[in-house]
Amino acid sequence: MQEGQDWCLQCGASTPGSLRGGGGPGWRTGVAILGVTAVLVCGAAVAAYAALNKTKPKSAVVALVVKTSTTSVTPTPTPGTPSATPTPGTPTTVKAGQKIPLQTPTPKSSSGESGESAGLFPPESKTTATPKATTPTKTTEESTKAASEKTGDEGSETKTGEEAPSPILLDTNAASVYNPYSFPATLFGDPSLAIDGEVKTAWTAQVQASVAPKMAEGVVLDLNSPQKLGSATVITTTTGVTVEIYGANGSTLPTTISSPEWARLVGLKVLKKKTTPLKLKTKGKSYRYVLLWLAKAPAGSTAAAPGTVSINELELFPPAS
Repeated sequence: MQEGQDWCLQCGASTPGSLRGGGGPGWRTGVAILGVTAVLVCGAAVAAYAALNKTKPKSAVVALVVKTSTTSVTPTPTPGTPSATPTPGTPTTVKAGQKIPLQTPTPKSSSGESGESAGLFPPESKTTATPKATTPTKTTEESTKAASEKTGDEGSETKTGEEAPSPILLDTNAASVYNPYSFPATLFGDPSLAIDGEVKTAWTAQVQASVAPKMAEGVVLDLNSPQKLGSATVITTTTGVTVEIYGANGSTLPTTISSPEWARLVGLKVLKKKTTPLKLKTKGKSYRYVLLWLAKAPAGSTAAAPGTVSINELELFPPAS
C-alpha cells in the first residue's frame, strides 16, 4: 500500500488499527452489499408496480371496446321509451256572339211526358247520375258489352246469362249535325264518324266561347222509317259532358229543340265514363229520328279555353226480347 493508504486495493485488507475492534472484513463492504440489495429490491418493486399498472389499462380498454361495439350494432330500447318510428299524421283535405236563350220551354212529347226541365241549358240540379255499366257474359266489344245491359232511368241493371242484342244497322249517311242555332259549319266534324263502328274516330263539336260551358247542338240519326228502340250507347273521350236524347217522327226534322215534335227519351245525363249505356223511355212507341243533344261541356270548359266535345260512337239497340 502507499503511504497514507488504509486499504489494499488488491485484497481489501485494512491496515491495523484502521477499524475499531481490529481485523476482519471492513464495514464498507457490508454497506456496499446492503446498498446493492436495497437497489435490487427497489428495482423489483418498481418492475412489479409497472407490470401491474400496464396490465390494468389493457383490461379496461378491452371492456370499453366490447361495450361500444354492442351498443352501436344492436341497440336495446329502454322499456317505456316512445318508438322512434314516426306515426303518420292525418291528411288534411284542402279543400258575345249570337245570343242563345238560357232556357227553353219543355217540349210536349207525344208520349205525354212533361214536368222535367229540358232544353238548351237546364239547371245542374236536374242532372242525374250516369248509370253504372256491368260487364255481361261472353262479350268482345265495348258496344256489345253496353248493349247487353238493362239500364233504368235512375240506374242500371244487367241480366246476366242473356245474349247481347246487336246494334241497329244504319246507312252510312244516317248521321247529320243538328244545328238549330246556325253555328258556323266549320265548328263541327264529320258526323258519319259517330256511326262508323270505330271508337278511335269521332264527330266533334267546338264549344262556343260566348256561352261556355253551355252548348246547343247535337248529332241526329235518321232511321228512314219509325222503329222500336230499347236503348242507346254513347262512347266518348270527353267524359263529363252533359247530354239528352230525343226522338221524333215525320218527313223532316223539327226545326228547333223546343219543338213539341221532339219526345225526350233520356233526361239530362253526365257521361262520367267512356262508354255509357242509356235506356230509352219510348213507352213502346217507334221513332224515325233520334237526337243526341249536347247540353253542357265538361266543367273545365271556359270562355278562355272552351274546348271541344267528341262523340266517338252512337249506337241504337232494339228492345230486349
